[in-house]
Amino acid sequence: MPQPVDRPVIAVLCERATDRPPGLEGLEVEFRYCAADGLAEAVRGARALLLWDFFATAVPDVWEHAGTVEWIHVTAAGVDTLLFDGLRDSDVVVTNAHGVFDRPMAEYVLGAVIAHAKDSRNSLEAQRRHEWQHRETRSIQGATALVVGTGAIGRATARLLTAAGLSVRGVGRVAKQSDPDFGEVIASSDLAHEVGWCDHLVLAAPLTEATRGLVNAEVLAAMKPDAHLVNVARGPLVEEGALLAALRDRRIGGATLDVFDTEPLAADHPLWDAPGVTITAHMSGDVVGWRDTLAAQFADNVRRWLAGLPLLNVVDKKLGYIPGGPP
Repeated sequence: MPQPVDRPVIAVLCERATDRPPGLEGLEVEFRYCAADGLAEAVRGARALLLWDFFATAVPDVWEHAGTVEWIHVTAAGVDTLLFDGLRDSDVVVTNAHGVFDRPMAEYVLGAVIAHAKDSRNSLEAQRRHEWQHRETRSIQGATALVVGTGAIGRATARLLTAAGLSVRGVGRVAKQSDPDFGEVIASSDLAHEVGWCDHLVLAAPLTEATRGLVNAEVLAAMKPDAHLVNVARGPLVEEGALLAALRDRRIGGATLDVFDTEPLAADHPLWDAPGVTITAHMSGDVVGWRDTLAAQFADNVRRWLAGLPLLNVVDKKLGYIPGGPP
């Protein structure tokens, strides 16, 4: 009789060991589900690792037990919480959820831009007070936006803002002209000199050593006094103390923040009550059905992996993101 063929093992790190990503049944692999405290055991002998809990930081702690792992998939666009020197220097392939969050995050940004222009925060506050408060608001037609990050999320955002009538430019590592989505891309090193042009500064870049603290006191001081900051990237792109000072002194018009240095944001954090701030709980890309989409994307890559085909969405571990995009 033919002997049963051992199926490759994939460890799945979840927030809780009882969690199960949807739609993975029928794949010719053995899944080992675990929480962070069981990861060391789960990765022994595993050939791949799925980070369903994409904010987990347990991988470096168990790296010595992961000698057979050849592929790690992160169900997030950003991989900053995963990358460490041992992984960067290894042959392990890292893939991410490239493409899943582009449109939802672009829609969130457009919503934030419209809400700021229409002064929605003050309308809601007036409603809570049962106060009829007529006033004029602004149109987004002809407004200006700088989108920091020229990857897929930044490009989807630029296209949607442009379609809504805004004039958009991009911010990337290298300046360029005639970009298909941004028209003009300015170098991030020139941000402080260019940011005074925009009504809305949108952060959609990965967190790397080059982008950490990019929006600092100098950049904030150069913004228009009524300008609006939107951060859907990572909290550390912004110097939080400098942002708080700019908001309290009303040197910028407001901020819509979905990401923070430390999450969840502490209940006593001063950003909650800062003037002109709208806070959401790291949810800009999380639309109904997003977990199903993430699982289906991973399942497709598993089938490619089993068939010996190139994996999709391979991250450059040195850069910290997937390179590419229009030249």
